[in-house]
Amino acid sequence: MSCLELNESQSIYKFCGATSKAVSKEMERIDQLFHAYMDKSLGMVGPEGIESFCLAVGIDHTDVRILMLAWKMQAEKQGYFTLDEWRRGLSALHADTILKIRKRLQELEKEVMRPTNFLDFYVYAFCYSLAEEKQKNIDIESACELLTVVLGFRFPLQVSKFIEYLKSQNDYKVINLDQWTSFLRFCNEINFPSLDNYDAELAWPLILDNFVEWMRENL
Repeated sequence: MSCLELNESQSIYKFCGATSKAVSKEMERIDQLFHAYMDKSLGMVGPEGIESFCLAVGIDHTDVRILMLAWKMQAEKQGYFTLDEWRRGLSALHADTILKIRKRLQELEKEVMRPTNFLDFYVYAFCYSLAEEKQKNIDIESACELLTVVLGFRFPLQVSKFIEYLKSQNDYKVINLDQWTSFLRFCNEINFPSLDNYDAELAWPLILDNFVEWMRENL
């Protein structure tokens, strides 16, 4: 090996070593944050820890950004973060301090708002809200609350009217995933409030046909 090749090899080794050390330090700080908010009896961050964490970050625990963070962590159980989930989310954001988390939340919002990411986030929000293992639907009241948080800031008029309809009707007690995702498609594709391009003959769930009929009757 020539001197030049030797020097290049040593430089690469030093760079890799420094990078590995930095990653290790970052993970150590991420773990320290986890243990600062962890419920020791559970071995994970629970509802109280999440509220304390939100207070430190400067957001309300009902803020959509905490749900975005849960999406980034791919957290499985609502109101709880395991160490693996915590590591996955914060390391992906390169956020190992409260100050960095505050800054990264703005970047996370932009990431979630990309169309393909938002659909994934929107579906995740529904699945994340399912309390029981075999549960497939969420009740109307919970669906209304979730729609307000997840979609209300993007389509305030559509969400407001759909919630008004859901609370006034008696045909549906729960919302399923197909109805949930179809409403996002409805918001993206249908002119509102004119509804002039809504075609009931297309593959819309009956609940949206009924919503459109209700809207036209109440205009």
